[in-house]
Amino acid sequence: MKPPVRHFIAAIALILAVASGYWIGSGQRHEPVSGSLGSTLPTGTAASQDERPVLYYRNPMGLPDTSPIPKKDSMGMDYIPVYADDTPDDRGVVSVSPARVQLLGVKTAIAEQGPLDAPLRAVGRIELNERSVVDVAPRFEGWVERLHVNAVGDPVRRGQALFTTYSPELQSANEDLRIAERLRRDSSANGTAGDPMTADAAARLADAARERLRNWEAPAPRNSSGDAAPARQTFHAPANGFVLEKNIVQGSRFMPGDALYRIADLSTVWVIADIFEQDLGRVHVGQSASVSVDAFPGRHFTAKVAYLYPTVSITSRSTALRLELDNRDGALRPGMFAHVELDTGPARARLLVPGSAVIDDGDRQVVLLALDEGRFKPQAVKLGQRGRNDVEILEGLEAGDRVVVSANFLIDSESSLRAALANLVSAEAAPSPTYRTRGTFDAYDEAAGTVTLAHEAIPELQWPEMTMEFRLAAPEVAAGFAPGSKIHFTFQAGEPGEYIVTRIEARETSADALPARAASSPDRTPPPASPRPDAHGGH
Repeated sequence: MKPPVRHFIAAIALILAVASGYWIGSGQRHEPVSGSLGSTLPTGTAASQDERPVLYYRNPMGLPDTSPIPKKDSMGMDYIPVYADDTPDDRGVVSVSPARVQLLGVKTAIAEQGPLDAPLRAVGRIELNERSVVDVAPRFEGWVERLHVNAVGDPVRRGQALFTTYSPELQSANEDLRIAERLRRDSSANGTAGDPMTADAAARLADAARERLRNWEAPAPRNSSGDAAPARQTFHAPANGFVLEKNIVQGSRFMPGDALYRIADLSTVWVIADIFEQDLGRVHVGQSASVSVDAFPGRHFTAKVAYLYPTVSITSRSTALRLELDNRDGALRPGMFAHVELDTGPARARLLVPGSAVIDDGDRQVVLLALDEGRFKPQAVKLGQRGRNDVEILEGLEAGDRVVVSANFLIDSESSLRAALANLVSAEAAPSPTYRTRGTFDAYDEAAGTVTLAHEAIPELQWPEMTMEFRLAAPEVAAGFAPGSKIHFTFQAGEPGEYIVTRIEARETSADALPARAASSPDRTPPPASPRPDAHGGH
């Protein structure tokens, strides 16, 4: 076939195709249209869409802009309706495919009535029983002549000798008492011839000496011959226990009131534990408790709450409580850390779910109800007490409800619960979906890092044919392309309203090329004088 004949036949075919398209487009003008630009739905489909309740209309470019009524954006694109039955928020049911459920490793558990293993636990320390601590402190000045107990930690018994002292003050008081007793005896021996004033002075001097010795807790003369008690005195242990402090050595001098020994009876010890302010209502005096220490794994000591201290720490918001323990075997030593478990009374039945089922976003607590056929519904709940593994549900659930217990992947500190649920139903693992289409390279703005591209309709985004500006992922993506080049290009969503071109490829042929500017109306046709085989007459 000669070239002129082929050209003539091609022109006739093109004219017929354009005329058919025009006739088809004209015939459909009176049909109802549902959806965005670039898509025409059958009448039955539109009617079914109209029956679904519309929550709102969202911006087709992904901008954070919604409208309660249908409208168009600045580019003439229809806002996209969002229906009540396909919104993955906390008011509706989220549907997840079985493959997706298996991929995410979703596990469930049933809310059941049962006792909550929630004893009140606290950490404490073993301390001395303050009522059994005594100090040995002489009331006069002197020197230590001999130590009978000379090491910290030595056990002592009540009445056991501790040390012997020499004191000039003690000797002086004993001498005054000896002289006063002798004068009184001499006055009594002389009968009525004696001086009454001398006898009275001797009696007063003797009483004063005895009072001094009594105040010093020193022994007075025990015989009737007038011999004074010795100037040396031995001090004895006032109680059974252990020497905790020894502040003297042999030959050292001490002053009145110096604590030379501190002795404590460790047959009973105290446990001082701290409980938080919120748990004060669960503690009372006389409450039973179990105490354990790391030194004796598996051994538990029985105790009772003896006292609740009357103040709350401002820094830790806790209150100290005191328990008394029998320690006659000496197993517990002051300074040990102790684990306290308080008995909070008989267990009662509560509605329980595993603690991992609760999603806490800081403002509210939510669980995911597992419905049938891979559907999940967020349910707000009110929590009660927490146990080792379970948590009490006060409101929001009933016994027998099935909840998701492996939903930690939904917790995202940078997004709301609604965004997290949207990620659950997303079929793509990538954070941003990628789109590929064909079009025409219009312009490149090197300073702004953007390109202007005319592209065909993109059903996934409900975009019609149009020319728009894209941002480039890198400058080299647009290298080698001139205005008018026919291309395939790949892009993905960035910030709201922003789309980024990641790859541009040249098309091999022009048989499916687009015009540099897309059509702006559904019934627009190219001029007959310059037909182009790749022109699109409408949406």
